[in-house]
Amino acid sequence: MDSENNESGVCGCCGPLRPRYKRLVDNIFPEDPKDGLSKSDMEKLTFYAVSAPEKLDRIGAYLAERLSRDVVRHRYGYVVIAMEALDQLLMACHSQSIKPFVESFLHMVAKLLESREPDLQVLGTNSFVKFANIEEDTPSYHRRYDFFVSQFSAMCHSTHEDTETRTRIRVAGIKGLQGVVRKTVNDELQAIIWEPQHMDKLIPSMLFNMQDSEDLDRAGHPSTPSVVGQDGEENPAALAESCFRELLGRAAYGNMNNAVRPVLVHLDNHHLWDPNEFAVSCFRIIMYSIQAQHSHHVIQQVLNHLDYHNKTTPRVRAGIVQVLLETVAIAAKGSVGPTVLEVFNTLLKHLRMSVDFELGESSRRNSSTSVSSGRGGKESEERIVQNAIIQTIGFFGGNLPDYQRAEVMMFIMGKVPVYGTPCHTLDTVKIGHQGTKRIQTMLLSSLIMVTSGFKSKSMAAALPPPFLDPLFSISLMEDSELRQLVLEILHNIIDRHDNRAKLRGIRIIPNVAALKIKREKISKQDVAFMKKHGQQLYRHIYLGCKEEDNVHKNFELLFTTLAILTIELANEEVVIDLIRLAIALQDMALANEENMPMFIRCGINALVAAYLNFLSQMIANPPFCQHVSKVIELRNMDAPYLLPEHIFRDKCPIPEALDKEDRQLYFQTADMAECLAGPGYNAERLSIPYVPQVTDEDRLTRRKSFVDTISLQVDIISNSLPDKSQLAEEITFETLKKAIDTTGLEEQEREKRRQVMEKFQKAPFEEIAAHCESKANMLHDRLAQIFELTIRPPPSPSGVVSISAGHTQHQSVPVYEMKFPDLCVY
Repeated sequence: MDSENNESGVCGCCGPLRPRYKRLVDNIFPEDPKDGLSKSDMEKLTFYAVSAPEKLDRIGAYLAERLSRDVVRHRYGYVVIAMEALDQLLMACHSQSIKPFVESFLHMVAKLLESREPDLQVLGTNSFVKFANIEEDTPSYHRRYDFFVSQFSAMCHSTHEDTETRTRIRVAGIKGLQGVVRKTVNDELQAIIWEPQHMDKLIPSMLFNMQDSEDLDRAGHPSTPSVVGQDGEENPAALAESCFRELLGRAAYGNMNNAVRPVLVHLDNHHLWDPNEFAVSCFRIIMYSIQAQHSHHVIQQVLNHLDYHNKTTPRVRAGIVQVLLETVAIAAKGSVGPTVLEVFNTLLKHLRMSVDFELGESSRRNSSTSVSSGRGGKESEERIVQNAIIQTIGFFGGNLPDYQRAEVMMFIMGKVPVYGTPCHTLDTVKIGHQGTKRIQTMLLSSLIMVTSGFKSKSMAAALPPPFLDPLFSISLMEDSELRQLVLEILHNIIDRHDNRAKLRGIRIIPNVAALKIKREKISKQDVAFMKKHGQQLYRHIYLGCKEEDNVHKNFELLFTTLAILTIELANEEVVIDLIRLAIALQDMALANEENMPMFIRCGINALVAAYLNFLSQMIANPPFCQHVSKVIELRNMDAPYLLPEHIFRDKCPIPEALDKEDRQLYFQTADMAECLAGPGYNAERLSIPYVPQVTDEDRLTRRKSFVDTISLQVDIISNSLPDKSQLAEEITFETLKKAIDTTGLEEQEREKRRQVMEKFQKAPFEEIAAHCESKANMLHDRLAQIFELTIRPPPSPSGVVSISAGHTQHQSVPVYEMKFPDLCVY
C-alpha cells in the first residue's frame, strides 16, 4: 500500500507523468506573463483539442481551475492569457463535445464578472460577446443566462468615480446584454429571455444609458450620435439604442407586451412624462423597430397606461397623450389592426374626464377666491391635455385611408353631444351647458383635422344623412364659434379641388378668372345629391346668416360656402336656387321682421353683393355681370356700408336705418330674370321667392334644450284665450258695413289661391315636398304635445308619475284610496 501511495505522489509531482492535455495547457503560459500567449504551444493545444474532442471538457475544466487560482492571487496577466486561449479554442472547435467545454467557459466568464476589477469585467464581457457570435449546431437544453442578464444589467448602471472607467464598464454591460440577446432570441428553447423578470432588467438598463445621454444634451454637453465617439471611445447611449432596436426588431407577436411594459414603468419611475422628449424618442424607436403588424400592441399598451394614470397630474396625462400621438402617427401609415375605434373611445373618455376636472376646479375657484391663482394654473393645464387629445384624434383620423376616414368621421359625429339629449359617451346634464359646449368645440375641431384633405368622388358618400343631419343641427345653435367650425368641416368635404385658399376673405373680386379656379363638370351622383339635400343646405345658410352673434369670420365662411357650392355642385338649376337664396337674404335684411342689429343687416347685404359678383363671373353672363357691377358701383358712391370692404372694416360707420325705397342700391329679381332669360336657365323660377321650410330640426339644439311642460301648458292656454281688446271692440256702423261687404275678402282669397297655384306649378318638386313634410311634422309634434298634456297614465299601487318643471316625481297611491269607475266595482 505504501509503495502505491508513493507512486501516486511521484506521478503528481513529476511533469512527464502528468496527462498530456495538462502539459499542453501549462506550456501556453510563459514564465513572464508580459510575454503573452505562446503561439506555437497554443497551436499544439488547438490541434490536440481538434484531434481529440473528447478531451475538450477536461481542457476547459483545467483552464478554469488555473484561471480561478490566478484571479484569487491577482495574477491578472495569466488571467488574460487563459481567456485568450479559451477564445481561440471556442473559435476552432465546433463538435458535439463542445457543450461541456462551454459550461467551463461560462463559469470562467462569470468569475471575471464577479470580480470588482473593471479590467477583468471588460475582459470577461469581450469573451462572452465572442462566444455569443458563434452559431452552435445544436440547441442547448439546460444552459441558462440569468446570471449574465443580472450582472450585465448591473454593469450598465455603473457609478464608478472615474468617468472613463464608468463609461468602459457601461459599454461592456451593454455589449454583454446585446450578446445575451443574440444568443437567446433565435433559440426557440431560450424563450425564457422574454419573460418579465428578464425584460425588467434588460430594457431599463438600455433606457438608463439612453436617458443619460439626453441629460447631457440638456446640460449643454451634446453626445455624438454615432456608436464610436470623436476620441475613439464608444458611446454608451448610441450603443444602448442600437441594442434596444435590435431587441425590439426580434420581438415576436406574443412578446410585444413584455417588451413595452418595462418602458412605461421606467418612464413612470424616472418621471419622464413631463417633460416628455425622452418618452417621445423612445416610442419613435419602438414604432420604427418593431414589425408593422405589431403596432396595435404598442398603441394598446399606451392606452392602458393612460387609463392607469387617469387621476394623475394634467401634465403627465398630456405627456402620455402626446406619446400616443407619435405612435398612432407612425402606425396609421401601416396596419393599425382593430384598435382604431378603441383609440377614439379611450381618448373621448379622457376628454370628458379632463373637462370634468377643469369644470370642478373652476367651480371650486369661484367658491373660494383666496387661492385663485393656483387653480387658474390647474385649469390651463387641463387645456393642455384637451388640446393634446384633439390633436391626437385629428392626426390619427387624418392619416387613415379615405374609406376608413369616412367611418371615423361618422364615429366622431355620433359622439358630439347636444345639451339635454342622450349621448352614447357623455351625460350632458351632469357636465352642464358649459361642459357640453366645450366638448362640442373640441370634437368639431378634431373633425376639421380628420376631414382635412378628404377627397370623395361622390357627395352622397361623403355627406350621408347620419352625418349631415347632426352637423346641420349644430349649425343652428346660438354660438358663433360652433357655427364657424361646422362651416369649416363642410368646406373640407365639399372643396375637392382646393379652391378655398383662393377664396379666402369676403370681398368684391374684380376678376374671378384671374384666380384660376379648378372645377369639373358636375356628376350625375352630385346632381342627385343636390336634388335631395339642396333645400337643407340652403335653409341652414339662410338661418345662419341672421344670427345676431355673427362676426366677420362667420360672414367670410358663409361666403366661402356659397362659392364652393357654386364651383363643386352647381348646375343650371342649382344656380337659380342660389340666386333665389341670395335675394331672399337681401329681402330678409331689408324687411327686418326679427329686429336684427344693423351690423347683421349690412353684413347680409355685403355677403349678397360679394356672392352675386362671384356668381355672375362664374356663369359668364355679361348682362348679369353688368347689373351686379352697376349696383356695386352705386353702393360705393352712396352706401359703402353695404359692401364687404367697408362694413367689416374696424370702426366702420353704421347707418341708423336702411333706405328701402332706393331700389337701385339693391339687386332686383326682375332685372336678373331678364338677364338670365334664354336657353339654359329657367328664369321664371326667380319670380318665386325662396322661403325656407319650417321644421322642428332646431327644437333640441337652439335656445332651449328641453321643453318645460308647465310653460308649454301655460303657452297653450294663453294662446287659446281671446284677446281682451278684441272682446272690448266697439260695434259701430262702419264695422257692420265692413262685415257685410265681402268683395275685398274675395279678392284677397283669389290672390292667395293664385299664388298657391303658381308656387305648385313652378317651384321644384323637392321644395314642395319639403314644405309639405314640414307641415306634417309640425302637426304631428303639436298633437304629441297635446296628448302628453291631456293623457295621464292610470294610478297604480307602485305610484303615479307626475311631471313638473321638467322633473319626474313618483307618488305612491294606496289601493284603498284609488277611485275606480262604478262599472268596475262589484
